[in-house]
Amino acid sequence: MLSCEQALAQLLAAARPLTQSETVATEEAAGRVLAAAQISQLDVPPLDNSAMDGYALRCADVPVAGSRLHVAGRIPAGSVGARLEPGTAARIFTGAPLPEGADAVVMQEQCRVDGEGGVLIDRVPVPGEWIRRRGEDIARGCEVLAAGTRLSPAQLGLAAAIGLARLPLARRLRVAVFSTGDELVMPGAVAPEAMAPGAIYNSNRALLIGLLRQLSCAVVDLGIVPDSLEATRAALRTAAQGNDLILSSGGVSTGEEDHVKPAVRAEGSLDLWKIAIKPGKPLAFGSVGVTPFIGLPGNPVSSLVTFLLLVRPFILKSQGAQPGEPRALELRADFDWGGDARREFLRARRNDAGGVDLFANQNSSVLTSVAWADGLVDNPPDKPIARGDWVRFLPFSELLY
Repeated sequence: MLSCEQALAQLLAAARPLTQSETVATEEAAGRVLAAAQISQLDVPPLDNSAMDGYALRCADVPVAGSRLHVAGRIPAGSVGARLEPGTAARIFTGAPLPEGADAVVMQEQCRVDGEGGVLIDRVPVPGEWIRRRGEDIARGCEVLAAGTRLSPAQLGLAAAIGLARLPLARRLRVAVFSTGDELVMPGAVAPEAMAPGAIYNSNRALLIGLLRQLSCAVVDLGIVPDSLEATRAALRTAAQGNDLILSSGGVSTGEEDHVKPAVRAEGSLDLWKIAIKPGKPLAFGSVGVTPFIGLPGNPVSSLVTFLLLVRPFILKSQGAQPGEPRALELRADFDWGGDARREFLRARRNDAGGVDLFANQNSSVLTSVAWADGLVDNPPDKPIARGDWVRFLPFSELLY
């Protein structure tokens, strides 16, 4: 069996970053991948300005606490005050440009207005106090956002701060999705009480489409494909038209009703991998024409885990981003576990005592385990866990977004 790292290396080696881009309004770009580096055309802030509501002054005019200065002007944010003459101060507000001649700001809580056009400064200021310098956040000409950045809301704010109303982005990856299995029924198509014996609702469709949309993919939903070789081949041909990736769930084992493997081989090429992880041992990877194909296991937890560990990095690289290693936490196990010959990804949740609890039922068909959990315990093969041991915990926040 392949290790998870070996399987991921092969997937990433086959991923081809998109070359097409599109320009999108900055506020619509969250989660998308930046196609070109962005250079600031201005300093931020553009002028020295006040970090506080208070008084702009010359430090030389306040040799001792209690010194009195004449208030010569008022400078709100967005205005530029007159040059500050010796012996005077200017009332200034947060963000307002520092007047020429001033070298410090004293916050208003350390000043007293005397009612006669003056202000008493109750502390001796030092040069530069409460001043935000021109360009201290962003200097003109510097690279603010690198190509390949997957944009967060904070980075959109940064782009707006340098005047970027639109951003060049890698176009959305088009992913065709289908599930296989005659036992599957779409939610809403049949009432629970009318379900045929052995029928189950298709949970993987909603799961995978949700995961893909969180990665800003454009999803082409092909629904449920019947358990037949002809239907599977037809679905693959449809999925390959105009899409960048084909993603299926179910039918990747070697049973008589598992038609994905022969269908992909008939329409293109396929490797069927056995990966040394639990859940999620079977994974199919190949292509239909020039369109990559990834086939996930049918059990929903297996489908989720293999998507997070393997498909998500493949998609990110295809979008032009660098997937990176998810950052793990070392946490105390507040449970006992017997271990397995394969590397396990156990559904778990952090608790208020600083440890991590395990969901009681770790079966790969139990979706409540991932809905309850906030991450996965990454447990090496053949390693029992005793209460109090330190374990490697992968938060879903590192894997889902």
